[in-house]
Amino acid sequence: MLSLLKFGRFSKTGLHSVRNSYKWSEPCTQLCYVTTQSSHSDTLFPGRVDFPSRHIGPRDHDIVTMLDLLGYKSLDQLTNDAVPSKIQFQGLMDITDPMSEYDLIERARKISEKNQIWRSFIGMGYHNCCVPHSIMRNMFENPGWTTQYTPYQPEVAQGRLESLLNYQTMVSDLTGLDVANASLLDEGTAAAEALSLCHRHNKRTKFVVSERLHPQTLAVVQTRLDALGLEVIVVPDVRQADFAQRDISAVLLQCPDTRGLVYDYSGLAAAAQEHGTLVVVATDLLAMALLRPPAECGAALAVGTSQRLGVPLGYGGPHAGFFAAEHALVRLMPGRMVGVTRDATGRDAYRLALQTREQHIRRDKATSNICTAQALLANMSAMYAVYHGPQGLRDIATRVHNATLVLDHGIRQRGHKQSNEVYFDTLHIVPLSEHDAGSIKSRAQQKKINLRYFDDGAVGVALDETTTMQDVEDLLWIFDCKSVNELTKDSDVLNRSVLKGPFRRTSPYLTHPVFNMHHSETRIVRYMKRLENKDVSLVHSMIPLGSCTMKLNSTTEMMPCSFKHFTDIHPFAPLDQCQGYHTLFEELARDLCAITGYDRVSFQPNSGAQGEYAGLRTIKRYHEFRGDARRNICLIPVSAHGTNPASAHMAGMRVCAIRVTPGGDIDMAHLKDMVEEHSEKLSCLMLTYPSTFGVFEERAADVCALVHAHGGQVYLDGANMNAQVTITC
Repeated sequence: MLSLLKFGRFSKTGLHSVRNSYKWSEPCTQLCYVTTQSSHSDTLFPGRVDFPSRHIGPRDHDIVTMLDLLGYKSLDQLTNDAVPSKIQFQGLMDITDPMSEYDLIERARKISEKNQIWRSFIGMGYHNCCVPHSIMRNMFENPGWTTQYTPYQPEVAQGRLESLLNYQTMVSDLTGLDVANASLLDEGTAAAEALSLCHRHNKRTKFVVSERLHPQTLAVVQTRLDALGLEVIVVPDVRQADFAQRDISAVLLQCPDTRGLVYDYSGLAAAAQEHGTLVVVATDLLAMALLRPPAECGAALAVGTSQRLGVPLGYGGPHAGFFAAEHALVRLMPGRMVGVTRDATGRDAYRLALQTREQHIRRDKATSNICTAQALLANMSAMYAVYHGPQGLRDIATRVHNATLVLDHGIRQRGHKQSNEVYFDTLHIVPLSEHDAGSIKSRAQQKKINLRYFDDGAVGVALDETTTMQDVEDLLWIFDCKSVNELTKDSDVLNRSVLKGPFRRTSPYLTHPVFNMHHSETRIVRYMKRLENKDVSLVHSMIPLGSCTMKLNSTTEMMPCSFKHFTDIHPFAPLDQCQGYHTLFEELARDLCAITGYDRVSFQPNSGAQGEYAGLRTIKRYHEFRGDARRNICLIPVSAHGTNPASAHMAGMRVCAIRVTPGGDIDMAHLKDMVEEHSEKLSCLMLTYPSTFGVFEERAADVCALVHAHGGQVYLDGANMNAQVTITC
């Protein structure tokens, strides 16, 4: 979820702890160690229970009972036996002071209100949407869905697996392609995964990519393919590509593109297919309710984000990316796919039928490092489709499109140039003059409206599900156009509708009964509760999964996630409108640097596996910057997270496994041999801390020193940061 960068020497600072005696602190938002001496407040206000014991559960007597069962007299003894003294942390940690749950919520609210909610019509793959209240309360704000949302154990995750199957069906139906997986991380990584799949399919190394992709998608694609030594050729119009040399692996285009243009790429797809080149289309699921789907235009793969189907903006995420493909490519697909099977009694059961990224088995042969893949957000989008059904989605899409038609009609009448001949919800406007351009921006600011401003003076406007006629009225005023009432009297307003042209969709979608029987609030709530009750989550018991998938987020921590001033901020809104978010970023970065001893933090990676990738790419670029690009060997103990070797492979490194002892520690003799053997090409070592065996590496400092002595770097996979705060160095 984050990447930590270290510059200079490690500074030993840490949270003061008195471990020889234990007692819960005054009410606070984190576990604290204090002396056992009673305070006057305990006497005056008996029965006060602080946050840690209220959230996790154990009281003093419970702790004593558990320690007795294990044969320990104190938590100190237990810690000393579990964590080698050599790596135990001592000192003071300069982090934010704790506060009570109620003070924390009030402070979070005040921080959120530093964000300014302007109406954003920026687009670029992010749109406001109406999250149905029944889904917001019963899924997004429900610990029965938010705690162990990663369905690694199908026998206790049948409910969310059924919902993810709905998600796959929704994506497959809307794109027209044969199969879809159970979501990816976001649109950018989905596009990069698609091109990587194409390379695995036809072994070619050149890719033609449209410059009309959303810019963030283009940046991710270029970064990811560069690491694999693949060539990305960015062109203004992919329809002009020449496939005669049969050396192009795939074409990646966006339709509707980042400016909103809808165009016919079926001829391109036919020519590409004739020469063995695959066509990948980044698209918009809501637009697919009205437009011909990618499969009918000849695309082999389709990618994008399902954010606008019932998931808040949240300043850019997280949101679930989608990935669909034709059947011939199914075994090359990244991520996971939910399938239906029969159990021993003949009943249908859901399972993860395909996991090409199965890192713990394939390790450096894994084709992707995708892990949790935003399953909760995918389930929200799935429920959005279940709740609205095919006609509901079509009505929403039609309403958005019609509002765009009215706006376009007014803009053209005013004399501005609107570049998109065919569009769904986004207009690309070239103002009459520089004076008009300045006036447009000034008027937009008066109305507290965010538009997209291009470097060449053009203006982008993207409408969405939340757009009202008053919004359209305000936009028309910004562009100095006639009013809605005047424009709608004109019978020509709907002439440019996609529903009247060759781009309209004629094929059915969402035909399965599940999308056609839960359209009332009572039905959708009962359906969600029925699925929820099939699973094991923290509302039922503790979750028997590893630390990285154990979702112990408290109610207090989750509540701000649905505060309006956090959910309704567009990721490309001007920075002065996002000061609340940046206050959070700065404070969290400061605390994480204090906890880890590093100097800088990046919050850009949106999963642990992507954090690994970011760290390894940083190391690789470090060596390249120093003129040592040959360093490409990554040493990984077999006790490391399964995503580690997959991430190293994706970062363009060659993985060498390091053995461990029967006790789970790194085999230092084998490590020394491997470091010496690969000394000239050693890039780094990845250390999972504690390891997947639950072992703290006592000789971690020796491991680092050995790798550094041979010119390598060390990536620390913080498998369980809770185990590091105040406990280990």
